[in-house]
Amino acid sequence: MTPTFKIISKLSKGKARAGVISTPHGDIETPSFIPVGTKATVKALSPRDLKEMGVQIVLANTYHLHLRPGEELIKKFGGLSKFMSWNGPTMTDSGGFQVFSLGAALEIGGGVKFLKEDRGPAVGFPPASARSSLKRSNELRAVGSPSSDVTPQIRLNKITQEGVTFQSHIDGSKKFLSPEISIEIQEKLGADLIIAFDDLESPKYSYKETKKSLELTNKWELRSLKTHLASQGETLRGKRQLLYGVTHGGQFKDLRIESAKFVDKHFKAIALGGAHKNKKNMHEIVEWTVACVSENKPRHMLGIGEVDDIFELIERGIDTFDCVIPTRIGRTGFFFVSPPVGNVKNRFRTAIDKPIYRADPKPLDQNCKCYTCQNFTRGYINHLFRSRELLSYNLLSYHNVYFLVNLTKEIRQSIINDNFQSLKKKWLV
Repeated sequence: MTPTFKIISKLSKGKARAGVISTPHGDIETPSFIPVGTKATVKALSPRDLKEMGVQIVLANTYHLHLRPGEELIKKFGGLSKFMSWNGPTMTDSGGFQVFSLGAALEIGGGVKFLKEDRGPAVGFPPASARSSLKRSNELRAVGSPSSDVTPQIRLNKITQEGVTFQSHIDGSKKFLSPEISIEIQEKLGADLIIAFDDLESPKYSYKETKKSLELTNKWELRSLKTHLASQGETLRGKRQLLYGVTHGGQFKDLRIESAKFVDKHFKAIALGGAHKNKKNMHEIVEWTVACVSENKPRHMLGIGEVDDIFELIERGIDTFDCVIPTRIGRTGFFFVSPPVGNVKNRFRTAIDKPIYRADPKPLDQNCKCYTCQNFTRGYINHLFRSRELLSYNLLSYHNVYFLVNLTKEIRQSIINDNFQSLKKKWLV
């Protein structure tokens, strides 16, 4: 079966809708938050954890899995879902963001570094003085704001009409990624939902530069589609995959509309990508895009995971979205909290290592029913985190992923019950 999308309910006022994406590995009830399992694992969490908390689908990264362990090995294990013992729907991105990170992102203040286990740089790889830690944050994906104290670095990739030649962040070896290769990798990984190869524009780009990037993306996406159709998109179970086209155009309305119409013409699913300058512009981009794409196609927003963004984007017609935020902030000691403690000003989060939590007998969030909150106190987790015990990363990440997954499920139910605005007002007062 080819994955399909069906809308089951819509708000009487607004663009929000509840639906179901049916895939060979199971159904995904939308709206849905998709945790990111970059290297075939959601950091600090097991597949059993994910199932317990109600996760429906996991997103993995084409670039990283291609470099290690390689798509051929994963194919031998029966595909991504079986390889990671998830046994549910999976999604892969195209690798476009990662090669962007080795190119334009460097010019706006990013960089790369070798992994600690690597012995040393490959011949011809820039010296340590030319490398800084890559700031692959949600802000870079969405807004592109570089750290002000980071000096722009040299490119580690070369973009041509054919594709991108780049150097592995693992060992500096020379690699090449094209639309054809990206699709072939994703098909061997066996994900249910895959994404066309794209050129990610920098938020620093001028209108002319953004237009040039969009033209390249359009060409690459057509080549992605051609490769996908030529192979019939067969997964390892003999089923077809759903290919998402990606919209771009930066902050510019006419380019965004042009991109939305192009993707809608050629693809059966829509992914919103690229850069924007702030949240207001992000909301505008979603509105411009949704107005130009077919109602019956699923819409995915790349790299979004803040509580207020989830409400705003679902209201504007987004069905699914992915982000590393819940596990990333969990590993740095932050956890989500619901109103009235959590609010837009504090981004619905607080830090567990605060002295006030040292002897606190309450759960992380008193309104949460996750395993962490039902069994552990703030005082205990504060002790674990301050002691650098690995369990703290698991417990905090578990809570954070559960928090976003189940908030999204609550929003879905509010759409079905047509009381979305009441729920939004409760959270975003």
